[in-house]
Formats: sequence, C-alpha cells, structure tokens
Amino acid sequence: MSMNKETSAPVIEAVSLRKSYGPLEVLKGLDLSLARGEVVALIGPSGSGKSTFIRCLNMMEIPSGGTILFRQKKVGDRFRDKDGDIGIGTLRRHVGMVFQHFNLFPHKTVLQNVTEGPIVVCKTPHREAEERAMDLLAKVGLAEKHAAYPSHLSGGQKQRVAIARALAMDPEVLLLDEVTSALDPELVGEVLTVIRQLADAGMTMAIVTHEMAFAAEVANRVLFLDQGVIAEAGSADEVILNPQNPRLQAFVSRFRG
Repeated sequence: MSMNKETSAPVIEAVSLRKSYGPLEVLKGLDLSLARGEVVALIGPSGSGKSTFIRCLNMMEIPSGGTILFRQKKVGDRFRDKDGDIGIGTLRRHVGMVFQHFNLFPHKTVLQNVTEGPIVVCKTPHREAEERAMDLLAKVGLAEKHAAYPSHLSGGQKQRVAIARALAMDPEVLLLDEVTSALDPELVGEVLTVIRQLADAGMTMAIVTHEMAFAAEVANRVLFLDQGVIAEAGSADEVILNPQNPRLQAFVSRFRG
C-alpha cells in the first residue's frame, strides 16, 4: 500500500454533498476530505452513486446540495473565480478526470490529444507542450505511438493516453472513474501499473474501482458506497479484508476466490 500521504490541510473536500435527478436522490449527504498525497478508493455495487460522486468532485455534475471546497475555498456555481469563491473552470484546471470510456478526440493524434489542454487552456507554447507530452507518453509506455490515432490503439493504450492527457494539465488531484471496466481482462494490468506508479509518486487520487486487490494495495482509505451513502469507510484492511457492514460483506465476497 502506498503510504505517501502528507499531513496537511485537505486539498479537496465534499461536505454534505447531494445529487438528485428529478425525484431520484442519488447522493444523500456524502462527506469526503482528501489530503495531499492521499489515495482514496471508492467501491460499491452498480447504482450506488460512485461515478456521480466523483463527477461532482470536479463539477462535471453540478450537485443539488452541499459544498465542494478546493484549497479550503468554496467552489461557486460560476465558471470563473468570483467573490472569494473558486470558479468551476479553476477547479477543473487543477482536478483532472480520467473516464471509463477514454473520451479521446478521434480526429487527433495521440500527441495532439495530450497537448490540446495545455495549449488551448493554459496557453502553453506548442514546443513546450509537445516536450511535456512526450515525457508523459514515455512514462505510460506509449512514446512510440505519438503519431497514431485512437482508432489504431488498444483499449489499454487508449486509457494510458487518457491518463497522460489528464497529467499534462499538471493536476493537484486526479479522479479516475472505473478506468479499467471497459477493458478486456488482459489489458487491465497495464493501466493499473500506471496508476500504481502515480500513487507511489505521491499523486492525490480518488479512484472508483471494482478491482479489490488493487484498491487494497494502493489506497490509504476505502469508502464503500451503498444506496447513495457512505456505508463504511476505513483502511483497506478494515473495509476490504475485515468488513463489518453486511452489505459490504456480501459485496466483497463476490470478488474473493
């Protein structure tokens, strides 16, 4: 397990977070405090609110209630910073997201996918952005694919490009939403290896995953979501290896041989 958590103020927090779609209440007052360098895994059955929760953390889904704090400042409902509140644009600039289905630009090369954000959003000069992108592609083992298009990549390669693209923005927090669930089983390991390296390097992450052994290995804390609430939370040993909640016991038992 990675133990590179620093003792510091939380970099991102959710306080009493709620999200509803019409009469359907998906999140029912969730709290999360993520310290710099900490890795938190979110587990739970399908429909428990995991993906909605992680998407609310960088305002890709706008919460129905509660508060998001970034660097101990409230995130407002405007794109730009205003009246002391952090803007949604600022939050997304510093809180990266990697999706289940990659979301790469199909008409751009691997290199262009990774440089798009720094060039367009951060106004990074092309050469500097490309040098940084090539370094990141090398770290995820794909430097030789820089001129390829997404249609010529395997699922595991696409997901590693997506991780490099998120890292190109130099985020303070990385959110990963079931990034291996759309992959063939033989491709899962290459993506988990990259995430493991990020955890070892001290990247602050919240990871939605069904990979129990992986969560136990890399996470400082594990949260079990069930029916829109955090039903159990603690260390990986407590939550995955010695669960107390009956629904968590049933959930974890499905992943044991």
